[in-house]
Amino acid sequence: MMGKEFTGRKMLVLTVSAFAVIIAVNLVLAWQAVSTFPGLEVRNSYVASQSFDRERAAQQALGWEVSAAIEGERLVLSILGPDAAPVRVREIGGTLGRATSVRDDRILAFSFDGSAYVAPVDLASGYWHLRLKAVAPDGTAFRQRIRLYVE
Repeated sequence: MMGKEFTGRKMLVLTVSAFAVIIAVNLVLAWQAVSTFPGLEVRNSYVASQSFDRERAAQQALGWEVSAAIEGERLVLSILGPDAAPVRVREIGGTLGRATSVRDDRILAFSFDGSAYVAPVDLASGYWHLRLKAVAPDGTAFRQRIRLYVE
């Protein structure tokens, strides 16, 4: 029993089809990556680097210990000073979102409950990033990213 003959034309169709599938998949994945990219962190990384060490040293000099947790329908942000007492900041804000897309970003409105800063949230499961911005009572800017996981 003989099968059909494998000709050069069949080989060409097979090769072109395989490469067409690979190229199509790559184009779809590239489009997905570009369309969900959140954007630039800074316009000019060289200019941002000029003040980075100074800002980091000022932030570390505050001696704050910062932690965040999801408790039910709220995000609880604890900022403790060097004396382990809750810190009352001049300003506080933050954006909670996914690492790979800005589609789920939420601007948080924190309120101080006497021991921590609390913001209402309604989150799907998975990893979330809190991009925290605060200003210390002495005017020092404080920025930190905190990774959170929701079951």
